[in-house]
Amino acid sequence: MRAAIVRPVVVVTMASLCALHGAHAQSRDPNRLGTELTSSGAEKGATADGIPAWSAPEPQGSGWTYGKRRGDFFKYKSDKPLYSIDASNVDKYADKLSPGQLLLLKELKGYRMDVYPSRRTCGVPDFVAENTKKNVAFARMAPDGVSLQDAHTPGFPFPFPQNGAEAMWNMKLRYRGLGLEMRGVYTSLSPRKGSNEWIKAAQDVSALLPWGVKTGTTFAKVDQVEASVYFAYTSPAALAGQGVMITTGAAKPPETFYYFPGQRRVRRMPAYSYDAPQIGFENQYNIDEPSVFSGPLDRFDWKLVGKKEMLVAYNSFGQFDINAKLDDVMLRDFLSPASRRYELHRVWVVEASVRQGMRHSSPKRTFYLDEDSWAPLGAVDYDAQGKIWKVREGYAIPVYETGTCDVTAFVQYNVTEGRYVADSQTVGSVGDIHWLVEGAGNTRLKQDFYTSENLRAISER
Repeated sequence: MRAAIVRPVVVVTMASLCALHGAHAQSRDPNRLGTELTSSGAEKGATADGIPAWSAPEPQGSGWTYGKRRGDFFKYKSDKPLYSIDASNVDKYADKLSPGQLLLLKELKGYRMDVYPSRRTCGVPDFVAENTKKNVAFARMAPDGVSLQDAHTPGFPFPFPQNGAEAMWNMKLRYRGLGLEMRGVYTSLSPRKGSNEWIKAAQDVSALLPWGVKTGTTFAKVDQVEASVYFAYTSPAALAGQGVMITTGAAKPPETFYYFPGQRRVRRMPAYSYDAPQIGFENQYNIDEPSVFSGPLDRFDWKLVGKKEMLVAYNSFGQFDINAKLDDVMLRDFLSPASRRYELHRVWVVEASVRQGMRHSSPKRTFYLDEDSWAPLGAVDYDAQGKIWKVREGYAIPVYETGTCDVTAFVQYNVTEGRYVADSQTVGSVGDIHWLVEGAGNTRLKQDFYTSENLRAISER
């Protein structure tokens, strides 16, 4: 696929800029949350282009129990597409698309976006709303300007964000429960040009989010640990048996331990972070790219550009279809259009530029965060020449266990090499993703599970 030269320009309307400037100028009164604004700090109002007014979402998933297809219990499952966008009409909708989306539509033959009615299905539980209010006067950043020092959790630290780093911490600390578990979930990498060989790596994953305890805590009380993650590959043969423990915290490098079955040993890997390529994926998938963005913020300066009305993947249950076949969803050049649902929503636009004295393979990046949930809905990475290099898309759904929306499943297109990677879908997996809101009796929701000693013990069984 030919790579187009696209400068890192973000389209932001005058109304969007006014909304941002107004947010900075208006009172940071916590009483505005849940009244004038949503409990997450989003605008409640509708737009002429079809974004509806926000009202507290009705409970989703009535009758659903774990193990059933989530999309079958979505309130708006009968929605039909309003229109479709492809190369023939993309210019008509250019002002509602990111530069990365424009490139995919123009360059990928057969790529299509089906646009559905906009449904604002993302809310938060009362305890998240209350902690968010308290954070207006309490949450604070560390002196480095990019690390969160403390905040009441679970809750958004900065419902009135003043800069891009604060917006990104809202994304990082969106309520997802106390942890997640996935069994047999695939990381799939499309073939090289001229080849038909896929990499489809199955793995078991668990994650602890210690700040997500429903009874409430603060970020400082959990030692500023953002997440601890364990994953172990079960296939293909080249990866089977390898296991990893990663703990990410504020203001310190990630702590990573890797088990290599051929050596029967655990190795500490301090450089396995940021833009380091993940082992086994042919330099196509870096450590800080899962779920649109993962890891520390300290290699970038973060600018809050403003808001944009944008067509984004939303209520996209096709990526969480436990009955779908992987080969039906993973097409040669892109994910099946039938598995992707797009809606018009307002997003925060955040630009990341590599800090002076730092390095990163993507020196400039743009992120798109959902106004209602702060979930990461998209990103565009640029190379050193200012050309679009990677385009990421996160698939947000309302999570029945937490009462919030989340993004786990995502896709990343490497437009210079014509390949893509998709991860954390439940398509083709052993079972569904399990968002866990209680930790009693689950050893994987304890911090002492995520140690090098335990990695060795569970890997050598």
